Amino acid sequence: MRDAVIVEAVRTPVGKGRPGGAYAEVHPVELHAHALRSLIERVPGLRPHEIDDVIGGVVGQVGEQSGNTTRFAAIAAGLPESVPGVTVDRQCGSSQQALSFAANGVIAGEYDIAIASGAESMSHVPIGSSALVDGVRQDVAGPSISRIYPGGLIPQGVSAELITRKWGLSRTRLDEFSAESHRRAAAAWEQGFFASQVAPVKVTHADGSVTQLERDETIRPGTTVETLAGLRPAFADQRWTDRFGELDWSITAGNSSPINDGSAALLVTTSEIAAARGWRPRARVHTTTVTGDDPIYMLTGIIPATAKVLARAGLTIADIDAFEVNEAFAPVVLAWLAETGADPAKVNVDGGAIAIGHPLGASGARLATTLLGVLERTGGRYGLQTMCEAGGTANATILERL
Repeated sequence: MRDAVIVEAVRTPVGKGRPGGAYAEVHPVELHAHALRSLIERVPGLRPHEIDDVIGGVVGQVGEQSGNTTRFAAIAAGLPESVPGVTVDRQCGSSQQALSFAANGVIAGEYDIAIASGAESMSHVPIGSSALVDGVRQDVAGPSISRIYPGGLIPQGVSAELITRKWGLSRTRLDEFSAESHRRAAAAWEQGFFASQVAPVKVTHADGSVTQLERDETIRPGTTVETLAGLRPAFADQRWTDRFGELDWSITAGNSSPINDGSAALLVTTSEIAAARGWRPRARVHTTTVTGDDPIYMLTGIIPATAKVLARAGLTIADIDAFEVNEAFAPVVLAWLAETGADPAKVNVDGGAIAIGHPLGASGARLATTLLGVLERTGGRYGLQTMCEAGGTANATILERL
């Protein structure tokens, strides 16, 4: 039976996604292409025409990220026109889903060599842009959804507030978790853990000057609980109190993931093909799954997704040596920890999205790249990554280090 292995993985430094960020003048296709090009350069003897498909996750498929943007990124990266590309949208889990599709295609024999990637320029395509027509937000769910969920769907930040209340999490606990994310990420850079994973990006500006981003832009090494405590709640609104009752309004910009730009990519093939080409696989894509959950709580899908992927793999939470759980909001990971019983010391050991950033479509591939690095550094065998997604779905993936 064929398997699917990851030969190489790479990501860009994650940029601050607003005016003044490193990638503010970089077209999303160029940002995506940089990860693809860097990946290909890292695989000795890879002949680009042999790549069967490039599967790219992108959330904001509008404007500069529309029109099957992955196809254009592949060509911009120097791949021949014969190599196809496809863009997938599983919201924040888009590039984690791309990895699942690539692995499943390789196992099925449809692909021999595939690239799973992802990119997002939130500077150029702000979150929610695809729901706007002439500046007016459209009803993307339709009337049936409003009947099934009276009052309609809600913003993710309000879902995070509901999770905070349900699991009895204090504002201080959220801020402690967030400060630790920054501490761990800063330490990972200082100790050189990210250096081999990241392909620095040179940016040519309109005035002809050139700068290079080498590190993630939104990590704040000096972040403290006291500093975070001074931030104002981001989602407090009487209409949500009227609908859901009293909430503590604990979610702030400090205990949420920031707005970011970035890209990442992984090369997937079979162990037999890798051996024939002289490539040493880094990990096997052991098990993948996706599940749905309550669209109002929305971000808790990672809890059943984790249970589902472990059951499918025949493993327990104790068998997992490292976890990457996307830090969309601090309460998401804290609720997951409470329900799974995972060891916090094994979760996001090099920091998470609250510090490193969350460039939506790129985050699944970024997590996989980080997880590979942690497993190799610690000698762990199994790693599990999981990603909450808008609409109440969640991906979970188990990698086995080889």
